[in-house]
Amino acid sequence: MKYGYMPLYLDGGLKDSIAQERRSVVCPATEEVIAEIAWAGEADANQALESAEQGFRDWSKTPIDERVQAMSRLRKLVERDRELLREIVSDEQGKTLDQASEDVDSLIDSLKYYADQIQALTTESIADPDRVYVHRLEYEPLGVVVAYLAWNFPLLNLGFKLGPALASGCSIIIKPSAFTPLSAYRVGKLCAEAGIPKGVVTILAGSDEVISPVLSGSRIPSMVTLIGSSETGRKIMEQSATSIKRFSFELGGNAPAIVFGDADLSLAADIIAALKFGNTGQICVAPNRVLVEESIADQFLELLISRAKAVRIGHGKGSEATMGPVMNRTALNRIRAAVDDAVAKGAVLEYSGNGEVVPKRGYYLQPQVLSNVPMDTSLWKEEIFGPVISMNRFSSASEALRVANDTDAGLASYVFTASSEIIGLFTRELDFGEVMVNGVSYGIHLPHGGFKQSGIGHDCSPLALKEYLRIKRVSVAV
Repeated sequence: MKYGYMPLYLDGGLKDSIAQERRSVVCPATEEVIAEIAWAGEADANQALESAEQGFRDWSKTPIDERVQAMSRLRKLVERDRELLREIVSDEQGKTLDQASEDVDSLIDSLKYYADQIQALTTESIADPDRVYVHRLEYEPLGVVVAYLAWNFPLLNLGFKLGPALASGCSIIIKPSAFTPLSAYRVGKLCAEAGIPKGVVTILAGSDEVISPVLSGSRIPSMVTLIGSSETGRKIMEQSATSIKRFSFELGGNAPAIVFGDADLSLAADIIAALKFGNTGQICVAPNRVLVEESIADQFLELLISRAKAVRIGHGKGSEATMGPVMNRTALNRIRAAVDDAVAKGAVLEYSGNGEVVPKRGYYLQPQVLSNVPMDTSLWKEEIFGPVISMNRFSSASEALRVANDTDAGLASYVFTASSEIIGLFTRELDFGEVMVNGVSYGIHLPHGGFKQSGIGHDCSPLALKEYLRIKRVSVAV
């Protein structure tokens, strides 16, 4: 095994699970076992809660400058181990080494950004109309946080949670996906090396059916945060109803990309293809439904196909690959079935690799481009989470807006046009938490969150930090 055995990070140390149970981790690019991890059970989850509760009592009282110093020590260790972490992410998730860099850099950025943000946070005052009181709003650490991570960006997702938790003074229990726990476990090792106080950070993976009810159902956590599907979000909310908790969920998407005839078509094709074929389309903000104005639809379809033909499939050092495999065989079979179903119902499969050979081992899928996709198919209605572009045509702005908003999801959306009138209409009327016009921009400084069934709250930006803080109103008579 390439990475050997990795223990839990629990109660300030690296430990085996109480039941001594282990699980194998498989590389989706090779189908080989690359590591074994300590596999947490119910007893470990209960110990994590008790440890985090005590850790919060201590960490919440730690001066901000000491918290910032601890975050700096951890950040420097992540920077030191950047290449190893990049390789681990690539192996456990299947993405190319270049794409794995985004994960590591996002964790580094988050630790730096939230250290700066907490130092810049100030007490707010409220004017008293009668001039009898001095009113102020003070920010305090919220409490114990339980964080469930998705597998598509193992360290980016971890950074989105760890940065604001450490900065705010919360303790955090992080449950990485069972598919991609290795990079998170390695961060646990770095937390121990950085001297993060006991109980402040816990990292453990285990069965969703065993671990999640214990963590979510406990009365100890003050917040539960999740990056995952809408279905998982609803389930976690149900489990958490034992007490009043705060939620911060980034859930599934069904992003439209609307391309008008006056747009920069080459730019639009580049952006759509980059999001659909980068990370093998396993991106929550990837355009799931491409809507193209009738007058330029044939031309734009050819541009999309040309981008799909340019994709190079593979994995590992020395590879010229631009796209790796999907996460597992279940995902591969699900995507193929959705494409087959759409074609059977009338969609046109415009490109599917044209017989190009993919590696014999691994869960690889050639880029797929379809047109005339029936809107009652799962390929159009549900997030495909794979390298599949589904394109349909529209004849009017009102039609495009109606179709774009016809979804329970509301995370990201994209508009490509040179018309200020169209830009104004769509930025007002698109029912999505993120509307991007003629470009794509994400970063730790920008709020990331959705409407409707795509979640509640935000990752990134100062808004995320405030979710880990509670507000105390203090009124002093003068």
